[in-house]
Formats: sequence, C-alpha cells, structure tokens
Amino acid sequence: MIICTSKMEFPLRTQCQRVHKQVMVNGEKERVSLLFMKALVSRGSVDAVSQQMASHPQYLESFLRTQHYILHMDGPLPLPYRHYIAIMAAARHHCNYLVYLHSAQFLRVGGDPVWLQGLEAAPPRLRLLDHINKVLAHQPWLTACSHIQALLKAGEQCWSLAELVQAVSPNGTPPTFCPFDAANGNANVPQTLATPSEHITRRRSLDSSCDMVCLKEKIQKSQEEREKREERLLQTQALQQTGNQQKHTDMEEEEEMICFADPTRFITDPDLCYQEFARREEDHFQVFRVQDYSWEDHGFSLVNRLYSDIGHLLDDRFRSVTTLPSMHSPDLKRAIWNYIHCVLGIRYDDYDYGEVNQLLERDLKLYIKSVACFPDATKTPVCPLSLAPLKPSERIHVNLLIMEARLQAELLYALRAITQYMIA
Repeated sequence: MIICTSKMEFPLRTQCQRVHKQVMVNGEKERVSLLFMKALVSRGSVDAVSQQMASHPQYLESFLRTQHYILHMDGPLPLPYRHYIAIMAAARHHCNYLVYLHSAQFLRVGGDPVWLQGLEAAPPRLRLLDHINKVLAHQPWLTACSHIQALLKAGEQCWSLAELVQAVSPNGTPPTFCPFDAANGNANVPQTLATPSEHITRRRSLDSSCDMVCLKEKIQKSQEEREKREERLLQTQALQQTGNQQKHTDMEEEEEMICFADPTRFITDPDLCYQEFARREEDHFQVFRVQDYSWEDHGFSLVNRLYSDIGHLLDDRFRSVTTLPSMHSPDLKRAIWNYIHCVLGIRYDDYDYGEVNQLLERDLKLYIKSVACFPDATKTPVCPLSLAPLKPSERIHVNLLIMEARLQAELLYALRAITQYMIA
C-alpha cells in the first residue's frame, strides 16, 4: 500500500508543478497586459522599448513607475523642460526614435514649437545643460564640481540643486504618462484625462489606482476623446475649405518640426565620444572608488533629499534588474555590472576583477562595451556567440543590466560632483 501511494505521488506532484507553473505564466501575462493597458489609455500606443521589456514584467513595472514620476509628477522642473532635456539626452546618441517621442510629448504638454528648431532656439537655462549632458553621455569621469558651480551660479539663468538633480535623472527613455495617477496630486495631468473626482491629494502607487473595471472605463473614455479629436479635425478641415487655414497650417508646421527634426540640432561638439578610460600619469582624473562614494551610502540619500522619493524609485530599478529570475548566475550579473563600471572609470576595491575575464567571454565583453559606450554606433549589434543559445528574454536581461549599470555610473559622477560643490 505504501509503495502504491509513492508511485501515485510522483505524477501527482508533477501535475501540481505544471499547474503552478501555468498559473505563474498566466499571472505574468496578466501583469504585462495590465501595464500595456495603462500605456494604451495614456497614449493610444505601447512604445517599442516597453514591448521589449515585457518579457520581464517585474522590471518593466519599476521602469514605468520611475519614468512616470520623473516626467509627469510634481517636481521642480516644468513639464516642457523635462521633455526637452530628454530630447537633448536622446539626441546626444542620435536616437531619432526617442527624439521623436519626446518631441511629441513636449508639444502635448504645452512646449513652445520654436524650441524644436534646435538647441540655439531653447531658453539659455536649457542651453547651459549642454556641456554636462555631453560629458555624462560620453566621458562621465570628466564631470567636475566646477560644472555644477557654473550651473548654480549663472546669474538670472542659474539652476537650483533640486532642479539639477531632476535634470540629471534618467529622462532619455520613452514617455509613459499614466492617467491613473491623476489622484497622486499631479497638477500637470491633462484635463481631458482627469475627472473632478480624481483631483484628490492622497498619494497612491501606480498599481493601486484602479482595478480592471476602472481600466475599461478609462479605455472607453480614451476612445471617446479620440473620436472628439477626429471630429475637431473634420471641423478644422471644413474651416480650411471656407478660407480659415491658419490653425491647420500651424498643426502641419508642428508635425513637420517633429518628423524632420535632425537630432544634431539639439547637440554641440558632435565629434565628442567615448574614449578609453585608463589611469596614466598625465591624466588629471583619478579612478572613482565606490568605497569613497557609493550609491547605497551617498548617492541614494542625496538624491532623495533634493528630489523626494526618486531615490527609492531608482533604487528599486537597480535592485529589480539584478534580482530578476534568469539563467544568469549572480556572479555573472555582478561581472557584467562591474565591468561596465570599470570601463567608465569606477572600481570596487572588494571585487576580484579576474572574475570578469573568467565569466565573460571575449565576444560578450566586446558586445557589452559597444552597447554601453557606443550605443549610437551599434543600432544592430551582432549577438555574441555566448548569448546566441539563450532565449530572447535572457538576452534582453543582459541589455537591461547594461542600461542600468551605465545609468548608475552617470548618476554617481553627477551626484559626487554635486556633493563636492555642497561641502566646498
């Protein structure tokens, strides 16, 4: 009888495991669907970058929450400034896709179309960011206290510390406004997406705003608004036929500015690019040692103090990408992270860099360095042989690690310079 029971347990256990796995898969699919529905409600589409991240819902959720907070929630910078800074960041790497997305968002939040003619047409305060933008993008180790001082003591065009912290936060990624956070005290929510009952001051997270019924209602409202816009367009066309063409002409001019805006219009010194970081006697810069200034002990508290809650959101992103379930071992993830920091001049005294050569094959190291340091020149990078056998989701995970490690490196350099300015 005991033998018979044990024989029955194995297929029963296997069946339970299969059911559990299927439940997990279905749960992840529902989670992705929920996130995509929120994006559809807000913009009528899901950007290509978010679609790629969909294979890792846990990370995608953290990513969307951070970007929404930076680009749309209450903060020291006006909404047009935020999207224009994102345009500058994306243009630095000749990313037409993100320049287009943020240009469209820039106009939707009331940005001046003239600014899209190029950097020289932007306000002087924004032009002042050009130098630190290109340094952080290509050679972040050159970021100095003097750069911060120049921005904070620029007379009438000076920046505040809070504004500067928001400006150097990750803005060059797809806009992801979510109308469900109209209840978060965000005064910048478009009126077409916010109802009077939603204007309350209680803060909520991205997930706790609405249930599925609310989602369906939002989608229906979004569709109704789209129909109204189409009706207004027809009315505009009717006015054009009667001789009133000015409004339609203005719309055409704005669309032309977006579609044909050359990313190089928003940058200076286009030849500046990544150069090999190597400590030599003639170099005036030193290796950035994490033991002296780290995200956990220094950067997190500073950024959170000057720009409330953003430190928690960024920290969640960094933790999320390094703890995603995957075939990659923790040692491999750390090797990728530390290798990227190393090529950007950041070193960990407690890490054996011999592990980088042991765990990362040469073709993988070349791939990682190319994507991290020359993203504009590697739009279709060759997949290294060591990644070829992996599932697409595993390869995407590697790219997410590269993106977040580089982001943290840039933030460390910028925040250290701000700290040096504050204690000088």
